[in-house]
Amino acid sequence: MLLPLLLLLLLLMLLPALAILRQRQPQDARLSWRAGLQHRVAGGALSWAAAWQQWRLEQSTQRAGRSQQQALRWCLQGAQRPHVPLRRTTDTSTFRNHLPLTKASQAQEEESGGQLLPPMSTQYYGEASLQATLLGLAALSKAYPEVLAPGGMACVTPTSPWPRPLPWPWHALGQGVRAPGAKHPGALLLEALRSPELRALEAGTATELLDVFSGLEADGEELAEAMAAGNPGPPLPRRAAELREALELGPRGLALRLWPKLQVVVTLDAGGQAEAVAALGALWCQGLTFFSPAYAASGGVVGLNLWPQQPLGLYLLPPGAPFIELLPVKEGAQEEAASTVLLAEAQKGKEYELVLTNRTGLTRCRLGDVIRVVGAYNQCPVVRFVCRLGQALNVRGEDIQEHVFSEALGRAVGQWPGAKLLDHSCVESSILDSSEGSAPHYEVFVALRGLRNLSEENRDKLDHCLQEVSPRYKSSRFWGSVGPARVHLVGHGAFRELRAALAACPSAPFPPEMPRVLRHRHLAQCLQRRVLS
Repeated sequence: MLLPLLLLLLLLMLLPALAILRQRQPQDARLSWRAGLQHRVAGGALSWAAAWQQWRLEQSTQRAGRSQQQALRWCLQGAQRPHVPLRRTTDTSTFRNHLPLTKASQAQEEESGGQLLPPMSTQYYGEASLQATLLGLAALSKAYPEVLAPGGMACVTPTSPWPRPLPWPWHALGQGVRAPGAKHPGALLLEALRSPELRALEAGTATELLDVFSGLEADGEELAEAMAAGNPGPPLPRRAAELREALELGPRGLALRLWPKLQVVVTLDAGGQAEAVAALGALWCQGLTFFSPAYAASGGVVGLNLWPQQPLGLYLLPPGAPFIELLPVKEGAQEEAASTVLLAEAQKGKEYELVLTNRTGLTRCRLGDVIRVVGAYNQCPVVRFVCRLGQALNVRGEDIQEHVFSEALGRAVGQWPGAKLLDHSCVESSILDSSEGSAPHYEVFVALRGLRNLSEENRDKLDHCLQEVSPRYKSSRFWGSVGPARVHLVGHGAFRELRAALAACPSAPFPPEMPRVLRHRHLAQCLQRRVLS
């Protein structure tokens, strides 16, 4: 890409000279002409770069085995750990036979020598991240042609959903296509509110966007006053009035009332986001498509999304770096699964845990993320995310996985009149020392819309639903070895405070995953302090 970028930079240097040729025109017209030219150049550069990356993707996926060997060599030769064996190996079988699988928590402890790890980078800089961003932008533009028009995109969170920040000339394609800045979310939201022509709304993750819309409802009048007063920018009293009118009609469909031309919401899939996507789609972002350009984990970008209009997120697992293996998930025996397989060996309909090796030393690291193969792209699998193994509840060997608990909670909330689930987290009673005088149990914290108090009858429904979806939990409850789940309703902002506490942890991953099971007391106490009933 070096030659095209040099040509683009040369064109940028020529722009002032070209502008002189139009100096007889009014200043606004000259600026508009220059911005339009920059946008056309950026669009052409994106098309060329995306076509190049698409060609490379085709070549690598048609020879997945060979591509994975090259990726493994690249990872091992550049590994930052001081004592990595087999640096010169190109044989994947030798690599797998000599290096054991390691869980993410174990890998972090080994790397840090028992010390806390430094914060993760907020962006990735591998080939997969560049492919994900360029191909994601190209696919988004193809599905929604007006999205990349000038002023068509705005990012309302400090973090960006695009895995790789892109330099000029892509800045000209829209407000959101840029490296994440250090701006306050309120200022970013105000910028977006001043632009009624938006076609795409961007946020780092769906949970962050949920915080944005919750904050919009709480601070709507203050934002309207700022727009009317022209702080910042010129006064927009009419737009301020439109904001007030839109908020008065409630949360359902609010995004389309504020931005009538909005078509798509772009967020990065990072685990634990399904609940936030469902809440946004049912309320504030009703009628809009959600698109995640990639599936990301703390070790790198592991999946590319080439299908913006497909629901539930389809991801192609590319054969380049980081090096990906798939560990078959055996029902009821996830700890003692079979040996790993490579991408070309994945079978449609099967579920696998992702295993990652990258240059930072996460050698053969089990991520705990389970995916299901739903198709193929040349020799590589196309997958959907299923669940995270590390998010299981297990006080007496019942082992309730994240997706099983979420199903039970969804059934229970469906029986609570008028309630809409926004967020939840669980804690095993031993974490909060709340089992004294009772059997070990689950402490469940929920944020709801449409319900301000939980009756005992409603609380009991969750325990009944858990027994319906988990025979082992039902048996434990029958024999009294597990006590009934205790449900707590938390107030506005409780989960935002939890996410802030998570982000402050020295070893916090990027993108910020939303844990559904809390293992640390101080995090659980963030929610415990905000209990309403």
